[in-house]
Amino acid sequence: VQLQASGGGLVQAGGSLRLSCAASGTIFSINTMGWYRQAPGKQRELVAAVTGGCRTNYADSLKGRFTISKDNAKNTVYLQMNSLKSEDTAVYYCNVRMTSTTMRVYEYWGQGTQVTVSS
Repeated sequence: VQLQASGGGLVQAGGSLRLSCAASGTIFSINTMGWYRQAPGKQRELVAAVTGGCRTNYADSLKGRFTISKDNAKNTVYLQMNSLKSEDTAVYYCNVRMTSTTMRVYEYWGQGTQVTVSS
């Protein structure tokens, strides 16, 4: 399975960006699709995730500014980021967890896309 993320870049504080991550290859039953981020000198943290049943989970500090969504037909997950702040600057990683027909759970990571918010 390959995850191709796109949509990162440089934006001014208060601006918006939309990240996309498309999964390709042998796709089993997807448990969750989500986004994590890692800022310099910090641990990777959950941004948001969405389950196969469309239940969403957000980092508390990001609720109301970020929205996660997915397109099942395209095996693609999106992250709409609004009212961006300098502290949102990080590398954003796409994550997918899926369960195979033999009930084994697999986890995949995208290559990361840089988001830089200038103040």
